[in-house]
Amino acid sequence: MLSILFVMIGLWVSVLLNALADDWPRREPLSWPHCPNPECSHHYAFIHWLGISRLMWDSPCPECNTPTRKRVVLVEVATAVIFATMPLFFSDPATLVLYSFYMAIFILIIVIDLENRLILDIVTYPGTILALLASVVLPNHNWLSALLGAVIGFVIFLGIYWLAKVTFGQGAIGQGDVKLAMMMGAILGVPSILAAIIIGIALGGVISGFLLVTRLVNRNTYLPYGQYLAIAAMIMMVWGPTINTWWLE
Repeated sequence: MLSILFVMIGLWVSVLLNALADDWPRREPLSWPHCPNPECSHHYAFIHWLGISRLMWDSPCPECNTPTRKRVVLVEVATAVIFATMPLFFSDPATLVLYSFYMAIFILIIVIDLENRLILDIVTYPGTILALLASVVLPNHNWLSALLGAVIGFVIFLGIYWLAKVTFGQGAIGQGDVKLAMMMGAILGVPSILAAIIIGIALGGVISGFLLVTRLVNRNTYLPYGQYLAIAAMIMMVWGPTINTWWLE
């Protein structure tokens, strides 16, 4: 029953995530779901806020007939599925709500980074502060672990940032990735942040290698890295204790 409730919450959270992913990279104020055609920008009626509902009713924009974007539906489905699984992993109400919120943040980061190659300060700075404050009340988590995690994540990825800049030039790793690692550390604490960074780097290497081998990209193609870190953080949020037990032993 709780999972069904979280599916519904996840669907409506995804409406906000899609709106933020559209507006924040352009430094525009938040606006509710509207047609993606910049020459139209028709605002959808409440019943059609969800992209899934527009697909079900075969309802493109009534003004210009622009169809619903695939990304909108993918974000809705992914958020609903992830939210539905959260009660299966977290029984403490505070942890359940907070970690669901963190999952939403990481989904937003992935979407914006993929589409705009940006990791916004307006996401990472408040996320870090929230995680540090929340660490005071979360069970099995403490403020010192969160603070050390934030520092370790920041320092390690700052080193990677400078190394990549010297080796590959400007833009190989962005400053946003450094701030994302800091936020991840505040959320995960130690030693989970170390495992998350390793997993993120491994994911990036494997997927980038696959794309190169299959010639879907070339050596000069810029590939956003924040998505891999965000996925690694989401993995550690759910399976962190098991992974830590495995790799520390």
